[in-house]
Amino acid sequence: MVTLIAGALLLVIALYGLKVWTKADPKVLVAILMRSVAYGAMLGAAAMLVTGRFAAAVPLAVLGIGLLGRLDPNGVGGYLGSLFRKTSAPKVSRVRTAVLELELDHASGDMRGQILAGPHAGRALDQVSVEDLVALRTLCDAQSLALLEAYLDRRAPAWREHAQGNPGGGQMGGAADSPGAMTEQEAYQILGLEPGADASSVRAAHRTLMMKLHPDHGGSSYLAAKINRAKDVILSKHA
Repeated sequence: MVTLIAGALLLVIALYGLKVWTKADPKVLVAILMRSVAYGAMLGAAAMLVTGRFAAAVPLAVLGIGLLGRLDPNGVGGYLGSLFRKTSAPKVSRVRTAVLELELDHASGDMRGQILAGPHAGRALDQVSVEDLVALRTLCDAQSLALLEAYLDRRAPAWREHAQGNPGGGQMGGAADSPGAMTEQEAYQILGLEPGADASSVRAAHRTLMMKLHPDHGGSSYLAAKINRAKDVILSKHA
């Protein structure tokens, strides 16, 4: 008799659970299932560790942490999951001319670079004084001059006022109007992308850089032209 009552009770509970399951939001059900699997994997990993089966514990722990990270990306699960995810390298754009090589960090907007020719060849730009960089302009071709002035505008916005009184300081505003011919490899370097990046990545990188380097935002018309040209060169290959 007791067994019959217990069986009937279990049947009622099962039918009720089935009814709730079929009417529940599928997204909620998936989340419940994922969380159950995650906790089960974590408990399994703990049991494996206790019994000394470390080789089996690691994949179970990775599975559990990964699922918890997806369910709670801003919480502990997301933090633990990030320890097992490969972090992407920071995106950096590179522009090279005969005299300079300049890099732009996409995240911070910081510019840095190296002098390739002249009396300061081999030195980093931030190791050379503003006065010496202004003097270097006399050795620059049009593209190198545009790049150097873009760097000076970021590092010392008032440099043009001081250069006005220097008769040997070179021509002001000698930026090349056209970015010139560009290879596909150079275009990827300018946008800070790996060769073969898809069209959506190209447009996203272009948008990010233009927000930082457009003349209307205190950037350089020369660099903006280079970025636009790089986008066109790569997207023409996707057409």
